[in-house]
Amino acid sequence: MSESGTQPTTFTSLGVAEPILRAINEIGYETPSPIQAESIPPLLEGSDLLGMAQTGTGKTAAFALPLLTRLQTNRREPQLLVLAPTRELAIQVAEALQSYAKYMNDFHVLPIYGGQSYETQLRQLRRGVQVIVGTPGRVMDHIRRGSLKLDKLEALVLDEADEMLRMGFIDDVEWILDHTPPTRQIALFSATMPPQIKRVAQKYLNDAKEVRIAAKTATATTISQKYWRVSGLHKLDALTRILELQQFDAMLIFVRTKSATEELAEKLSARGYSAEALNGDMSQQQRERTVERLKNGRTDILIGTDVVARGLDVERISHVLNYDIPYDAESYVHRIGRTGRAGRTGEAILFVAPREQRMLRTIERATKQPIERMDLPSVGDVNEKRVERFMQRISDTLDNQDVSPYLDLLSEYQKEHDTDPLNIAAALALLAQGDQPLLMVEPPPRPERERRDDRGTRRERGDRDRGDRGDRGRRREFDRAAKPLKGRPDMDMERFQIAVGHQHNVQPKNIVGAIANEGNITASLIGQIEIYDDFSTVDLPSGMPKETLAKLKRTFVCGQRLNLRQAEDSEGAPKGRPPRKRPSNGGGKRPPRKDS
Repeated sequence: MSESGTQPTTFTSLGVAEPILRAINEIGYETPSPIQAESIPPLLEGSDLLGMAQTGTGKTAAFALPLLTRLQTNRREPQLLVLAPTRELAIQVAEALQSYAKYMNDFHVLPIYGGQSYETQLRQLRRGVQVIVGTPGRVMDHIRRGSLKLDKLEALVLDEADEMLRMGFIDDVEWILDHTPPTRQIALFSATMPPQIKRVAQKYLNDAKEVRIAAKTATATTISQKYWRVSGLHKLDALTRILELQQFDAMLIFVRTKSATEELAEKLSARGYSAEALNGDMSQQQRERTVERLKNGRTDILIGTDVVARGLDVERISHVLNYDIPYDAESYVHRIGRTGRAGRTGEAILFVAPREQRMLRTIERATKQPIERMDLPSVGDVNEKRVERFMQRISDTLDNQDVSPYLDLLSEYQKEHDTDPLNIAAALALLAQGDQPLLMVEPPPRPERERRDDRGTRRERGDRDRGDRGDRGRRREFDRAAKPLKGRPDMDMERFQIAVGHQHNVQPKNIVGAIANEGNITASLIGQIEIYDDFSTVDLPSGMPKETLAKLKRTFVCGQRLNLRQAEDSEGAPKGRPPRKRPSNGGGKRPPRKDS
């Protein structure tokens, strides 16, 4: 897209505010993506927008940059509400908004979702925020409580509307829309346009500008792509293992901030690697010299941000490692494009934190290429390689160096101190090794809770891969004895009773949505649901953490506190009045089970 047919479109020419331009320049955004170029102008003008684009095309910035530009930070009241289908996406969008608004004075964004205490959210709401990013269920709860007032709302964004439809939240979305001022601006983004979403758009959007962006595959087939699930302090350990065992010529490592480039370069240099930072604080001359050192082999590793690494073409770069996952799939494509150029082969590695699994799937869908999970080298593998290199250094020195002066010296030392020659050699090896230990130490085993969380994330990933998220019509049926789930022999189910039923106008989707968001449980792991007059039962995986059960006990559905507890009899069957109608499992067509 071009301006007046000649000049390329820029974020400046689109009218994005200066503090936001400064922030996105640091992040690495150079030119607007198609969805951004088409969406920013109408949103800046205050028009409603209907956007059809795949996740990963840069749509978060497409709505965030113009709506943040219009935000009034001197007002401490919700002006922008973003509805997201899952807590992961809500957190991701909130973090992106915070990064875009880095240089906006007195800016406050609050993610509200299940699994976080109400008190934390209530405290932030009382202090005042301009932007709310939330899941429908928790947003509804705050509106009902009166803790979230939308009477001054200027704009509302429905992110991944088709996903909210699949998860059964579309009625909740309409309820929220009905509680917003009629003058508010709406931006609706959806990858597809099923009839229900089209109906919502026709009902609530006024003279909306329509934007359609086709998804494209943009990664070279010569690049092998892998990911490793790691986070926080474990990243450096994982990186060290990869560097020790991967055969690479030169490597480009991407991080999100300029300060992180310096910090990681220092840590790698301290571990004996030839590593340098490449960031926007360096002069053009410094950057050119740094790149030249990479080209001629005096430096092997560059740690950079998106903004300085775009356009970098160095034939030696055999590996690109995403130490920090990018904000969108387009940035990922640009990053890994620094290797595998001109028909050459390359390898791209992506570090993914547990709560970044969603972005991993987004990248796979946007690039239409699977990313293989890699096996991180074990401590034993690393130590074996270190010992091998240590032995080789001894052999190379004996073969290529004159050691005779040292032989006389050490022979004299051995006679004088009557010391075993092997002990002398060991002492010299220790001196040569310096502060860096020769062997890695096996880290202590992770707590059971962390291992359980890891399994849960893997299950969630598998559910998403099969496209079953929110498809409660396919949920497995469990009998009264809570038999193991077919295909997952390690998972047993328990029956719980909740204090909400037909008299509260509850539906299975309400129960599934609340439990999935509040308990951070993927919807496909929620079993049989039976709704009675004044209570319901639901099957959940056995051995759930006490903290999760406590959160679910305090959760509200349809204005009623769940008071979740184990079912009353030994078989798990509820006591009380029978259902008024057939048991419901969230949309399946199985016949009801007979009570024992």
